[in-house]
Amino acid sequence: MSMREVATPSFEGQKPGTSGLRKKVTVFQQPGYLESFVQAVFDCAPELQGGTLVLGGDGRFFNRNAIQTILRMAAANGIDRVLVGQGGILSTPAASAVIRRHRARGGLVLSASHNPGGPDGDFGIKYNIANGGPAPEAVTEAIYRRTQTIRQYRIVDADPVDLDQIGSRKIGTMTVTVIDPVDDYAMLLGGLFDFDAIRALLARKDFRFRFDAMHAVTGPYARRLLVEMLGAPASSVVNAVPLEDFGGGHPDPNPVYAPELYKAAVLDGELDFAAASDGDGDRNMILGKGIAVTPSDSLAVLAANATLAPGYARGISGVARSMPTSRAPDAVARALKIECFETPTGWKFFGNLLDAGRITLCGEESYGTSSDHVREKDGLWAVLFWLNLLAARPGETVLSILQAHWKRYGRHYYSRHDYEAVDAGQATEALNQLRAALPALPGQKIGGLVITAADDFAYRDPVDGSESKGQGLRVICGEQARLIARLSGTGTEGATVRLYFELYEADPAKQADDVQTRLQPLIDFAEAQTGLRKITGRAAPDVIT
Repeated sequence: MSMREVATPSFEGQKPGTSGLRKKVTVFQQPGYLESFVQAVFDCAPELQGGTLVLGGDGRFFNRNAIQTILRMAAANGIDRVLVGQGGILSTPAASAVIRRHRARGGLVLSASHNPGGPDGDFGIKYNIANGGPAPEAVTEAIYRRTQTIRQYRIVDADPVDLDQIGSRKIGTMTVTVIDPVDDYAMLLGGLFDFDAIRALLARKDFRFRFDAMHAVTGPYARRLLVEMLGAPASSVVNAVPLEDFGGGHPDPNPVYAPELYKAAVLDGELDFAAASDGDGDRNMILGKGIAVTPSDSLAVLAANATLAPGYARGISGVARSMPTSRAPDAVARALKIECFETPTGWKFFGNLLDAGRITLCGEESYGTSSDHVREKDGLWAVLFWLNLLAARPGETVLSILQAHWKRYGRHYYSRHDYEAVDAGQATEALNQLRAALPALPGQKIGGLVITAADDFAYRDPVDGSESKGQGLRVICGEQARLIARLSGTGTEGATVRLYFELYEADPAKQADDVQTRLQPLIDFAEAQTGLRKITGRAAPDVIT
Protein backbone atom coordinates (compact mmCIF):
# COMPACT_ATOMS: atom_id res chain seq x y z
CA MET A 1 0.00 0.00 0.00
CA SER A 2 1.53 3.27 -1.14
CA MET A 3 1.28 6.74 0.29
CA ARG A 4 0.97 9.59 -2.20
CA GLU A 5 1.50 13.32 -1.83
CA VAL A 6 -1.05 15.04 -4.04
CA ALA A 7 -0.63 18.63 -5.17
CA THR A 8 -3.54 20.89 -4.27
CA PRO A 9 -4.25 24.59 -4.39
CA SER A 10 -5.10 26.48 -1.24
CA PHE A 11 -8.77 27.43 -1.13
CA GLU A 12 -10.19 30.75 -0.04
CA GLY A 13 -12.68 30.87 2.80
CA GLN A 14 -11.76 27.73 4.73
CA LYS A 15 -12.09 29.58 8.03
CA PRO A 16 -14.01 27.52 10.63
CA GLY A 17 -16.99 29.33 12.11
CA THR A 18 -18.63 28.80 15.49
CA SER A 19 -19.24 25.14 14.60
CA GLY A 20 -16.54 24.26 12.09
CA LEU A 21 -16.31 24.71 8.33
CA ARG A 22 -19.68 24.77 6.57
CA LYS A 23 -20.22 25.17 2.86
CA LYS A 24 -22.49 23.90 0.13
CA VAL A 25 -22.00 20.25 -0.81
CA THR A 26 -20.88 21.33 -4.26
CA VAL A 27 -18.04 23.32 -2.67
CA PHE A 28 -16.83 20.30 -0.72
CA GLN A 29 -17.04 18.19 -3.88
CA GLN A 30 -14.40 20.31 -5.60
CA PRO A 31 -11.23 18.25 -6.18
CA GLY A 32 -8.92 18.71 -3.21
CA TYR A 33 -11.27 20.93 -1.15
CA LEU A 34 -12.07 18.45 1.62
CA GLU A 35 -8.58 17.01 1.44
CA SER A 36 -6.87 20.37 1.88
CA PHE A 37 -8.88 21.19 5.00
CA VAL A 38 -8.37 17.74 6.53
CA GLN A 39 -4.64 17.89 5.85
CA ALA A 40 -4.55 21.29 7.55
CA VAL A 41 -6.18 19.72 10.60
CA PHE A 42 -3.66 16.87 10.67
CA ASP A 43 -0.77 19.31 10.23
CA CYS A 44 -2.01 21.42 13.16
CA ALA A 45 -2.81 18.47 15.42
CA PRO A 46 0.39 16.40 15.64
CA GLU A 47 -0.99 14.79 18.82
CA LEU A 48 -3.18 12.63 16.57
CA GLN A 49 -0.15 10.75 15.22
CA GLY A 50 0.12 7.35 16.86
CA GLY A 51 -3.23 7.86 18.58
CA THR A 52 -6.94 7.23 18.13
CA LEU A 53 -9.23 9.41 16.02
CA VAL A 54 -13.06 9.32 16.22
CA LEU A 55 -14.92 9.83 12.94
CA GLY A 56 -18.58 10.08 12.00
CA GLY A 57 -21.37 12.43 11.07
CA ASP A 58 -25.06 13.12 10.79
CA GLY A 59 -25.59 10.96 7.69
CA ARG A 60 -26.27 13.83 5.30
CA PHE A 61 -25.38 13.65 1.61
CA PHE A 62 -21.61 13.29 1.03
CA ASN A 63 -21.06 11.89 4.54
CA ARG A 64 -19.98 8.41 3.40
CA ASN A 65 -17.76 9.73 0.62
CA ALA A 66 -16.01 12.11 2.99
CA ILE A 67 -15.41 9.35 5.54
CA GLN A 68 -13.72 7.11 2.97
CA THR A 69 -11.40 9.95 1.97
CA ILE A 70 -10.58 10.86 5.57
CA LEU A 71 -9.80 7.24 6.45
CA ARG A 72 -7.25 7.02 3.65
CA MET A 73 -5.73 10.35 4.68
CA ALA A 74 -5.60 9.32 8.35
CA ALA A 75 -3.61 6.22 7.38
CA ALA A 76 -1.18 8.41 5.45
CA ASN A 77 -0.77 10.82 8.37
CA GLY A 78 0.30 8.34 11.03
CA ILE A 79 -3.02 7.80 12.85
CA ASP A 80 -2.89 4.49 14.71
CA ARG A 81 -6.62 3.77 15.01
CA VAL A 82 -9.91 5.26 13.84
CA LEU A 83 -13.26 4.60 15.54
CA VAL A 84 -16.03 5.24 13.03
CA GLY A 85 -19.76 4.98 13.60
CA GLN A 86 -21.64 2.23 11.79
CA GLY A 87 -23.03 3.55 8.54
CA GLY A 88 -20.87 6.63 9.06
CA ILE A 89 -23.33 7.75 11.76
CA LEU A 90 -22.33 9.51 14.98
CA SER A 91 -24.42 12.26 16.53
CA THR A 92 -22.34 15.20 17.69
CA PRO A 93 -22.90 14.52 21.43
CA ALA A 94 -22.26 10.82 20.85
CA ALA A 95 -18.97 11.63 19.11
CA SER A 96 -17.97 13.65 22.18
CA ALA A 97 -18.91 10.73 24.42
CA VAL A 98 -16.89 8.27 22.33
CA ILE A 99 -13.83 10.54 22.30
CA ARG A 100 -13.95 10.86 26.07
CA ARG A 101 -14.67 7.22 26.91
CA HIS A 102 -12.04 5.75 24.58
CA ARG A 103 -9.46 8.42 25.39
CA ALA A 104 -9.13 9.36 21.74
CA ARG A 105 -6.82 12.22 20.90
CA GLY A 106 -9.46 13.95 18.81
CA GLY A 107 -12.28 13.53 16.37
CA LEU A 108 -13.65 14.78 13.07
CA VAL A 109 -17.41 15.39 13.12
CA LEU A 110 -19.04 15.65 9.71
CA SER A 111 -22.14 17.78 10.02
CA ALA A 112 -23.78 21.05 9.10
CA SER A 113 -26.05 20.66 12.14
CA HIS A 114 -29.49 22.17 11.51
CA ASN A 115 -28.75 23.24 7.91
CA PRO A 116 -30.60 21.53 5.02
CA GLY A 117 -28.99 18.50 3.37
CA GLY A 118 -29.02 16.73 0.01
CA PRO A 119 -26.96 17.28 -3.16
CA ASP A 120 -27.90 20.97 -3.21
CA GLY A 121 -27.71 21.38 0.56
CA ASP A 122 -24.93 21.98 3.05
CA PHE A 123 -22.04 19.97 4.41
CA GLY A 124 -19.66 20.63 7.27
CA ILE A 125 -16.67 19.37 9.19
CA LYS A 126 -15.17 20.33 12.53
CA TYR A 127 -12.28 19.15 14.64
CA ASN A 128 -12.92 18.16 18.26
CA ILE A 129 -10.03 17.88 20.68
CA ALA A 130 -9.27 15.23 23.30
CA ASN A 131 -11.77 16.57 25.84
CA GLY A 132 -14.52 15.80 23.32
CA GLY A 133 -15.32 19.43 22.59
CA PRO A 134 -14.85 21.70 19.58
CA ALA A 135 -11.32 22.95 19.08
CA PRO A 136 -10.71 26.33 20.73
CA GLU A 137 -10.13 29.46 18.71
CA ALA A 138 -6.34 29.20 18.90
CA VAL A 139 -6.52 25.82 17.16
CA THR A 140 -9.12 26.78 14.56
CA GLU A 141 -7.13 29.91 13.73
CA ALA A 142 -4.00 27.79 13.23
CA ILE A 143 -5.96 25.44 10.96
CA TYR A 144 -7.23 28.37 8.94
CA ARG A 145 -3.74 29.83 8.54
CA ARG A 146 -2.51 26.43 7.36
CA THR A 147 -5.28 26.22 4.73
CA GLN A 148 -3.94 29.44 3.21
CA THR A 149 -0.47 27.99 2.60
CA ILE A 150 -1.10 24.28 2.01
CA ARG A 151 0.17 22.91 -1.28
CA GLN A 152 -0.25 19.14 -0.95
CA TYR A 153 -2.05 16.47 1.03
CA ARG A 154 -1.12 12.92 1.96
CA ILE A 155 -3.29 9.91 1.16
CA VAL A 156 -2.92 6.15 0.70
CA ASP A 157 -4.45 3.98 -1.99
CA ALA A 158 -6.88 1.53 -0.40
CA ASP A 159 -10.21 -0.15 -1.03
CA PRO A 160 -13.29 1.42 0.59
CA VAL A 161 -14.09 0.28 4.14
CA ASP A 162 -17.45 -1.45 4.68
CA LEU A 163 -19.01 1.08 7.03
CA ASP A 164 -22.08 -1.06 7.64
CA GLN A 165 -20.25 -4.02 9.18
CA ILE A 166 -19.22 -3.68 12.84
CA GLY A 167 -15.68 -4.87 13.46
CA SER A 168 -12.05 -4.05 12.74
CA ARG A 169 -10.00 -4.04 9.57
CA LYS A 170 -6.71 -2.53 8.40
CA ILE A 171 -5.70 0.25 6.08
CA GLY A 172 -1.98 -0.31 5.97
CA THR A 173 -0.84 -0.27 9.60
CA MET A 174 -3.87 1.72 10.75
CA THR A 175 -6.79 -0.09 12.39
CA VAL A 176 -10.31 1.00 11.45
CA THR A 177 -12.96 -0.11 13.94
CA VAL A 178 -16.60 0.32 12.98
CA ILE A 179 -18.57 0.70 16.23
CA ASP A 180 -22.22 0.75 17.20
CA PRO A 181 -22.89 4.50 17.22
CA VAL A 182 -25.38 4.36 20.10
CA ASP A 183 -23.79 2.05 22.71
CA ASP A 184 -21.39 4.41 24.50
CA TYR A 185 -23.85 7.28 24.44
CA ALA A 186 -26.79 5.27 25.77
CA MET A 187 -24.66 3.87 28.58
CA LEU A 188 -23.56 7.37 29.57
CA LEU A 189 -27.08 8.81 29.70
CA GLY A 190 -28.36 5.76 31.57
CA GLY A 191 -26.18 6.77 34.51
CA LEU A 192 -27.50 10.33 34.68
CA PHE A 193 -31.26 9.91 34.87
CA ASP A 194 -33.84 7.86 36.78
CA PHE A 195 -34.82 5.45 34.03
CA ASP A 196 -37.26 3.58 36.28
CA ALA A 197 -39.20 6.77 36.99
CA ILE A 198 -39.17 7.82 33.33
CA ARG A 199 -40.28 4.32 32.30
CA ALA A 200 -43.24 4.57 34.67
CA LEU A 201 -44.14 8.01 33.29
CA LEU A 202 -44.06 6.82 29.68
CA ALA A 203 -46.19 3.78 30.61
CA ARG A 204 -49.06 5.96 31.85
CA LYS A 205 -52.02 5.86 29.49
CA ASP A 206 -52.84 9.50 30.25
CA PHE A 207 -49.35 10.71 29.28
CA ARG A 208 -49.14 11.48 25.58
CA PHE A 209 -45.61 11.79 24.24
CA ARG A 210 -43.93 12.26 20.86
CA PHE A 211 -40.34 12.74 19.70
CA ASP A 212 -39.57 13.96 16.18
CA ALA A 213 -36.14 12.92 14.89
CA MET A 214 -36.70 14.97 11.70
CA HIS A 215 -35.21 12.17 9.54
CA ALA A 216 -31.86 13.12 11.05
CA VAL A 217 -29.21 11.40 13.14
CA THR A 218 -31.14 11.02 16.42
CA GLY A 219 -33.54 8.43 15.00
CA PRO A 220 -31.44 5.39 16.04
CA TYR A 221 -30.57 7.01 19.37
CA ALA A 222 -34.19 7.84 20.18
CA ARG A 223 -35.40 4.35 19.30
CA ARG A 224 -32.74 2.75 21.49
CA LEU A 225 -33.25 5.05 24.49
CA LEU A 226 -36.92 5.95 24.37
CA VAL A 227 -38.44 2.82 22.88
CA GLU A 228 -36.13 -0.09 23.69
CA MET A 229 -34.78 1.06 27.05
CA LEU A 230 -37.64 3.20 28.39
CA GLY A 231 -40.64 1.45 26.87
CA ALA A 232 -42.20 4.32 24.94
CA PRO A 233 -44.51 3.15 22.13
CA ALA A 234 -42.64 2.76 18.85
CA SER A 235 -45.18 5.13 17.27
CA SER A 236 -44.11 7.92 19.63
CA VAL A 237 -40.77 8.32 17.79
CA VAL A 238 -41.52 9.75 14.36
CA ASN A 239 -39.34 10.49 11.30
CA ALA A 240 -36.80 8.12 12.84
CA VAL A 241 -34.97 6.95 9.71
CA PRO A 242 -31.91 9.14 8.94
CA LEU A 243 -32.00 10.29 5.32
CA GLU A 244 -29.30 12.01 3.29
CA ASP A 245 -31.62 14.94 2.55
CA PHE A 246 -33.58 14.76 5.83
CA GLY A 247 -36.65 13.82 3.84
CA GLY A 248 -36.56 17.16 2.07
CA GLY A 249 -37.10 18.96 5.36
CA HIS A 250 -35.09 21.50 7.31
CA PRO A 251 -33.70 19.67 10.37
CA ASP A 252 -33.90 22.65 12.71
CA PRO A 253 -36.04 21.94 15.81
CA ASN A 254 -38.15 25.05 16.15
CA PRO A 255 -41.84 25.88 15.64
CA VAL A 256 -41.22 27.01 12.05
CA TYR A 257 -39.56 23.81 10.83
CA ALA A 258 -41.48 21.33 13.01
CA PRO A 259 -44.97 22.79 12.55
CA GLU A 260 -46.92 19.54 12.91
CA LEU A 261 -45.33 18.75 16.26
CA TYR A 262 -45.83 22.33 17.44
CA LYS A 263 -49.50 22.27 16.38
CA ALA A 264 -50.18 18.94 18.09
CA ALA A 265 -48.68 20.01 21.41
CA VAL A 266 -48.98 23.77 21.72
CA LEU A 267 -52.01 24.68 19.61
CA ASP A 268 -54.22 21.58 19.78
CA GLY A 269 -53.11 20.25 23.18
CA GLU A 270 -53.01 16.67 21.90
CA LEU A 271 -49.63 15.95 23.53
CA ASP A 272 -48.52 16.36 27.12
CA PHE A 273 -44.85 16.43 26.17
CA ALA A 274 -43.19 16.68 22.79
CA ALA A 275 -39.64 17.23 21.63
CA ALA A 276 -37.51 17.34 18.51
CA SER A 277 -33.83 17.32 17.69
CA ASP A 278 -31.80 18.55 14.75
CA GLY A 279 -29.57 17.22 12.00
CA ASP A 280 -26.65 16.13 14.17
CA GLY A 281 -28.53 15.61 17.44
CA ASP A 282 -27.13 18.45 19.50
CA ARG A 283 -30.19 20.73 19.60
CA ASN A 284 -33.57 20.28 21.24
CA MET A 285 -37.03 21.79 21.21
CA ILE A 286 -39.20 21.19 24.27
CA LEU A 287 -42.99 21.52 24.00
CA GLY A 288 -45.87 20.95 26.40
CA LYS A 289 -49.61 21.22 26.14
CA GLY A 290 -50.19 24.86 25.28
CA ILE A 291 -46.58 25.98 25.72
CA ALA A 292 -43.27 26.08 23.83
CA VAL A 293 -40.33 26.28 26.20
CA THR A 294 -37.70 28.80 25.20
CA PRO A 295 -34.16 27.35 25.34
CA SER A 296 -33.24 30.05 27.86
CA ASP A 297 -36.08 29.04 30.16
CA SER A 298 -35.23 25.38 29.66
CA LEU A 299 -31.67 25.90 30.88
CA ALA A 300 -32.94 27.89 33.87
CA VAL A 301 -35.57 25.30 34.83
CA LEU A 302 -33.10 22.42 34.57
CA ALA A 303 -30.57 24.31 36.69
CA ALA A 304 -33.20 25.02 39.33
CA ASN A 305 -34.28 21.36 39.42
CA ALA A 306 -30.98 19.62 38.70
CA THR A 307 -30.93 17.64 41.96
CA LEU A 308 -34.04 15.70 40.86
CA ALA A 309 -31.86 13.78 38.38
CA PRO A 310 -29.55 11.16 39.98
CA GLY A 311 -26.51 12.31 38.00
CA TYR A 312 -26.79 15.79 39.51
CA ALA A 313 -28.15 14.90 42.96
CA ARG A 314 -25.21 16.55 44.70
CA GLY A 315 -25.96 19.86 43.06
CA ILE A 316 -24.29 21.84 40.31
CA SER A 317 -21.09 23.86 40.55
CA GLY A 318 -22.13 26.61 38.18
CA VAL A 319 -23.96 27.48 34.98
CA ALA A 320 -22.99 29.27 31.76
CA ARG A 321 -24.94 30.73 28.88
CA SER A 322 -24.04 32.36 25.60
CA MET A 323 -24.35 36.14 25.62
CA PRO A 324 -27.51 36.29 23.43
CA THR A 325 -29.27 33.75 25.68
CA SER A 326 -31.70 35.34 28.12
CA ARG A 327 -30.63 36.05 31.68
CA ALA A 328 -33.13 33.56 33.14
CA PRO A 329 -30.29 31.20 34.21
CA ASP A 330 -28.59 34.10 36.01
CA ALA A 331 -31.56 34.44 38.37
CA VAL A 332 -31.34 30.76 39.29
CA ALA A 333 -27.59 30.98 39.84
CA ARG A 334 -28.04 33.90 42.21
CA ALA A 335 -30.62 31.96 44.21
CA LEU A 336 -28.41 28.86 44.35
CA LYS A 337 -25.34 30.99 45.11
CA ILE A 338 -23.32 29.44 42.31
CA GLU A 339 -21.27 30.99 39.53
CA CYS A 340 -22.89 32.09 36.28
CA PHE A 341 -20.84 32.91 33.18
CA GLU A 342 -21.72 34.81 30.01
CA THR A 343 -19.72 33.62 26.99
CA PRO A 344 -19.69 34.33 23.25
CA THR A 345 -21.83 32.19 20.98
CA GLY A 346 -20.18 28.86 20.20
CA TRP A 347 -20.00 25.75 22.33
CA LYS A 348 -16.22 25.79 22.35
CA PHE A 349 -16.33 28.67 24.85
CA PHE A 350 -17.88 26.39 27.48
CA GLY A 351 -15.05 23.84 27.25
CA ASN A 352 -12.55 25.51 29.58
CA LEU A 353 -15.24 26.20 32.18
CA LEU A 354 -16.39 22.57 32.09
CA ASP A 355 -12.87 21.16 32.23
CA ALA A 356 -12.03 23.43 35.17
CA GLY A 357 -15.12 22.29 37.06
CA ARG A 358 -16.47 25.84 37.19
CA ILE A 359 -19.82 24.87 35.63
CA THR A 360 -22.04 21.79 35.38
CA LEU A 361 -24.81 23.00 33.04
CA CYS A 362 -24.60 25.28 30.02
CA GLY A 363 -26.73 26.37 27.13
CA GLU A 364 -27.39 28.60 24.15
CA GLU A 365 -30.57 30.26 22.96
CA SER A 366 -30.28 28.38 19.65
CA TYR A 367 -31.93 25.30 21.19
CA GLY A 368 -28.73 23.93 22.71
CA THR A 369 -28.40 22.66 26.27
CA SER A 370 -26.01 20.23 27.95
CA SER A 371 -23.81 19.46 30.94
CA ASP A 372 -20.38 18.23 31.91
CA HIS A 373 -21.15 14.65 30.74
CA VAL A 374 -19.89 15.60 27.26
CA ARG A 375 -18.36 18.70 25.68
CA GLU A 376 -21.11 19.35 23.15
CA LYS A 377 -24.71 20.41 23.39
CA ASP A 378 -26.96 17.36 23.61
CA GLY A 379 -30.53 17.18 22.35
CA LEU A 380 -31.63 13.82 23.74
CA TRP A 381 -29.98 14.59 27.07
CA ALA A 382 -32.28 17.59 27.42
CA VAL A 383 -35.33 15.50 26.47
CA LEU A 384 -34.48 12.87 29.09
CA PHE A 385 -33.83 15.57 31.69
CA TRP A 386 -37.30 17.03 31.12
CA LEU A 387 -38.87 13.57 31.28
CA ASN A 388 -37.00 12.95 34.55
CA LEU A 389 -38.29 16.29 35.85
CA LEU A 390 -41.90 15.48 34.94
CA ALA A 391 -41.56 12.03 36.51
CA ALA A 392 -40.16 13.54 39.73
CA ARG A 393 -42.93 16.15 39.97
CA PRO A 394 -46.10 14.04 39.59
CA GLY A 395 -49.27 15.87 38.72
CA GLU A 396 -47.41 18.80 37.16
CA THR A 397 -47.23 19.71 33.50
CA VAL A 398 -44.65 21.53 31.42
CA LEU A 399 -46.79 24.68 31.66
CA SER A 400 -47.31 24.48 35.41
CA ILE A 401 -43.59 23.91 35.99
CA LEU A 402 -42.78 27.01 33.93
CA GLN A 403 -45.42 29.11 35.69
CA ALA A 404 -44.08 28.09 39.10
CA HIS A 405 -40.56 28.91 37.93
CA TRP A 406 -41.59 32.37 36.70
CA LYS A 407 -43.44 33.09 39.91
CA ARG A 408 -40.30 32.41 41.90
CA TYR A 409 -37.59 33.83 39.65
CA GLY A 410 -39.50 36.21 37.37
CA ARG A 411 -40.19 35.78 33.68
CA HIS A 412 -37.73 36.74 30.97
CA TYR A 413 -39.81 37.45 27.86
CA TYR A 414 -37.55 36.49 25.01
CA SER A 415 -37.51 36.13 21.22
CA ARG A 416 -35.04 35.83 18.35
CA HIS A 417 -35.74 37.28 14.90
CA ASP A 418 -33.71 35.82 12.02
CA TYR A 419 -33.22 37.52 8.66
CA GLU A 420 -31.73 34.76 6.51
CA ALA A 421 -29.70 34.85 3.27
CA VAL A 422 -29.28 38.62 3.49
CA ASP A 423 -26.82 40.26 1.12
CA ALA A 424 -23.58 40.47 3.10
CA GLY A 425 -23.11 44.15 2.30
CA GLN A 426 -26.62 45.00 3.44
CA ALA A 427 -26.20 43.02 6.65
CA THR A 428 -22.95 44.83 7.42
CA GLU A 429 -24.54 48.21 6.66
CA ALA A 430 -27.41 47.59 9.08
CA LEU A 431 -25.17 46.43 11.92
CA ASN A 432 -22.72 49.24 11.32
CA GLN A 433 -25.55 51.75 11.75
CA LEU A 434 -26.24 50.35 15.21
CA ARG A 435 -22.53 50.13 15.99
CA ALA A 436 -22.03 53.79 15.16
CA ALA A 437 -24.94 54.74 17.43
CA LEU A 438 -23.73 52.79 20.48
CA PRO A 439 -21.74 55.59 22.20
CA ALA A 440 -24.75 57.94 22.22
CA LEU A 441 -27.37 55.43 23.38
CA PRO A 442 -26.82 55.33 27.18
CA GLY A 443 -29.35 57.63 28.79
CA GLN A 444 -31.91 57.27 26.01
CA LYS A 445 -35.12 55.31 26.61
CA ILE A 446 -36.81 52.29 25.08
CA GLY A 447 -40.49 52.13 25.99
CA GLY A 448 -39.86 54.00 29.22
CA LEU A 449 -36.77 51.96 30.16
CA VAL A 450 -33.46 53.79 30.42
CA ILE A 451 -30.51 52.44 28.42
CA THR A 452 -27.67 51.91 30.88
CA ALA A 453 -25.02 50.46 28.55
CA ALA A 454 -24.35 49.84 24.86
CA ASP A 455 -21.31 47.99 23.56
CA ASP A 456 -19.78 45.34 21.32
CA PHE A 457 -19.45 42.30 23.57
CA ALA A 458 -15.91 41.12 24.42
CA TYR A 459 -15.04 38.07 26.50
CA ARG A 460 -12.02 37.21 28.58
CA ASP A 461 -11.85 33.52 29.42
CA PRO A 462 -11.60 33.22 33.22
CA VAL A 463 -9.60 30.00 32.90
CA ASP A 464 -6.88 30.72 30.34
CA GLY A 465 -7.19 34.48 29.92
CA SER A 466 -7.80 34.33 26.16
CA GLU A 467 -9.83 37.19 24.70
CA SER A 468 -12.56 37.25 22.06
CA LYS A 469 -13.78 40.58 20.75
CA GLY A 470 -16.58 41.71 18.45
CA GLN A 471 -19.03 39.06 19.63
CA GLY A 472 -22.29 40.97 19.24
CA LEU A 473 -23.80 44.43 19.69
CA ARG A 474 -25.64 44.94 22.98
CA VAL A 475 -28.08 47.60 24.15
CA ILE A 476 -28.84 47.07 27.84
CA CYS A 477 -31.52 48.58 30.09
CA GLY A 478 -30.13 47.47 33.45
CA GLU A 479 -31.67 44.21 34.62
CA GLN A 480 -34.93 44.96 32.81
CA ALA A 481 -34.23 44.55 29.11
CA ARG A 482 -31.68 43.85 26.38
CA LEU A 483 -31.43 44.16 22.61
CA ILE A 484 -28.67 42.21 20.86
CA ALA A 485 -27.67 42.13 17.19
CA ARG A 486 -25.12 39.87 15.53
CA LEU A 487 -24.33 37.88 12.41
CA SER A 488 -24.75 34.12 12.61
CA GLY A 489 -21.71 31.96 11.92
CA THR A 490 -23.63 28.83 10.85
CA GLY A 491 -25.10 29.74 7.47
CA THR A 492 -23.62 29.00 4.04
CA GLU A 493 -25.53 31.44 1.84
CA GLY A 494 -25.35 35.21 2.24
CA ALA A 495 -25.54 36.45 5.82
CA THR A 496 -27.99 35.70 8.60
CA VAL A 497 -28.73 38.67 10.84
CA ARG A 498 -30.05 37.74 14.26
CA LEU A 499 -31.82 40.16 16.58
CA TYR A 500 -32.51 39.11 20.16
CA PHE A 501 -35.03 40.77 22.46
CA GLU A 502 -35.39 40.29 26.22
CA LEU A 503 -37.65 41.89 28.84
CA TYR A 504 -37.84 40.95 32.52
CA GLU A 505 -41.15 40.83 34.37
CA ALA A 506 -41.18 40.10 38.10
CA ASP A 507 -44.93 40.50 38.68
CA PRO A 508 -46.73 37.12 38.32
CA ALA A 509 -49.92 38.96 37.40
CA LYS A 510 -48.21 40.27 34.23
CA GLN A 511 -46.44 37.08 33.16
CA ALA A 512 -49.11 35.70 30.81
CA ASP A 513 -48.96 38.43 28.17
CA ASP A 514 -48.17 37.75 24.52
CA VAL A 515 -44.40 37.60 24.02
CA GLN A 516 -44.13 39.64 20.80
CA THR A 517 -46.51 42.29 22.16
CA ARG A 518 -44.42 42.78 25.29
CA LEU A 519 -41.24 42.98 23.22
CA GLN A 520 -42.61 45.36 20.57
CA PRO A 521 -40.87 48.51 21.93
CA LEU A 522 -37.52 46.73 21.66
CA ILE A 523 -38.38 45.45 18.17
CA ASP A 524 -39.29 48.96 17.00
CA PHE A 525 -36.12 50.40 18.53
CA ALA A 526 -33.98 47.80 16.72
CA GLU A 527 -35.46 48.76 13.36
CA ALA A 528 -35.02 52.45 14.09
CA GLN A 529 -31.33 51.97 14.92
CA THR A 530 -30.38 49.43 12.23
CA GLY A 531 -32.78 50.22 9.38
CA LEU A 532 -32.57 46.50 8.64
CA ARG A 533 -35.98 46.12 7.01
CA LYS A 534 -35.57 49.29 5.00
CA ILE A 535 -32.08 48.31 3.83
CA THR A 536 -32.99 44.74 2.91
CA GLY A 537 -36.52 45.35 1.70
CA ARG A 538 -37.75 42.66 4.06
CA ALA A 539 -41.20 43.17 5.59
CA ALA A 540 -40.54 40.76 8.46
CA PRO A 541 -38.01 38.23 9.77
CA ASP A 542 -37.79 34.87 8.01
CA VAL A 543 -37.93 33.01 11.33
CA ILE A 544 -39.20 34.11 14.74
CA THR A 545 -38.46 31.85 17.71
